[in-house]
Amino acid sequence: MQAQESLGQQQTHYLQVVSPPDVFVLESGATLSPVTVAYEAYGEPNAGRDNAVLILHALTGSAHAAGRSGPEDRQPGWWDPLIGPGRAFDTNRYWVICSNILGSCYGTTGPASINPATGRPYAMTFPVVTVRDMVRLQRLFLEQLGVQRLLCVAGGSLGGMQALEWLVNFSDWLDAALVIACPAQLSAQGIAFNLVQRLAIMQDPAWQGGDYYPGPGPERGLALARMIGTITYKSDESWRFKFGRAFGEADPDGYYRFGSRFEVENYLHYQGRKLVQRFDANSYLYLTKAMDLHDIGRGYGSWQEALSGVESKVLVMGISSDILYPPYQQKEIVHALRRQGKEARYAELKSPFGHDAFLIEFGKMTPIIRSFLDEVERSRR
Repeated sequence: MQAQESLGQQQTHYLQVVSPPDVFVLESGATLSPVTVAYEAYGEPNAGRDNAVLILHALTGSAHAAGRSGPEDRQPGWWDPLIGPGRAFDTNRYWVICSNILGSCYGTTGPASINPATGRPYAMTFPVVTVRDMVRLQRLFLEQLGVQRLLCVAGGSLGGMQALEWLVNFSDWLDAALVIACPAQLSAQGIAFNLVQRLAIMQDPAWQGGDYYPGPGPERGLALARMIGTITYKSDESWRFKFGRAFGEADPDGYYRFGSRFEVENYLHYQGRKLVQRFDANSYLYLTKAMDLHDIGRGYGSWQEALSGVESKVLVMGISSDILYPPYQQKEIVHALRRQGKEARYAELKSPFGHDAFLIEFGKMTPIIRSFLDEVERSRR
């Protein structure tokens, strides 16, 4: 691959994975048809089409993991420093693929998509989807794309939950999994955080029961949901380092006005406004609900038992300051795998940035990922 220019002109592509009269059957028993998947790919497939690495995005992520999506979009991808020639996911060696997840709003079928039965957006008639549903659709998508086998799946947060479901459901189809900053099943604390974010959206009068299309929708509610989520993505140390008690107004008299703000408050408002400009509120509802339902043990005796069929190498990465999914949750996954004789190890990112570290600490992550992928390739020979 002609490295930088080729990667730099990547565009999002769309593949109709399920077309009528066929249907995609969800875990709930509900069906969807048609189902379209948006994706980007970097690098080239080898002769055996088995050098593919599937990148799995988090809650508000998209298929645009690396490069630039076109001349009108100059934004780098969300994992840009990790994907490319000579980087951790080296596009001179690997065919790197990232697809938008089911239920999202970046091209893959979701609540904002048109329901063929009504000619209108699904809105809240869209069926509840699970992380397992997302992964089953990814498998169908990859088969249609011509992937014969995955070298590795990799993702953090909701992306890590997908990686775990890949291990449980399709371990015989992949050599390795990189699971970052996620639990085997969402905790009560995680469910509580998600609930208040959904309530922020649903109690905004502009939500209108989800039928706000084509209007702007519950902008205030979605912004507030993002502000709540952002608090969970950080750590006390990162808040202190970035803002401390810095006051956000130049006028000293403003200190005693009720509407005045500290810099940390300005930052949260900024994060809320930013998400409103790029994300669909109903997708936020459905994806946080999918996270609530995340439990790799569903259908098994326990989540530990669900890992009994794992045949792949596994690297689980925790973040030292993560308050959303603390490191003990990643360590217990590794312990469960090792007790069953599986190839699994744990690496911890020592970082003050909290859960967000997997989107920030690229310099620390690169040698860990590169070493792991080298080991996986050696084991293939």
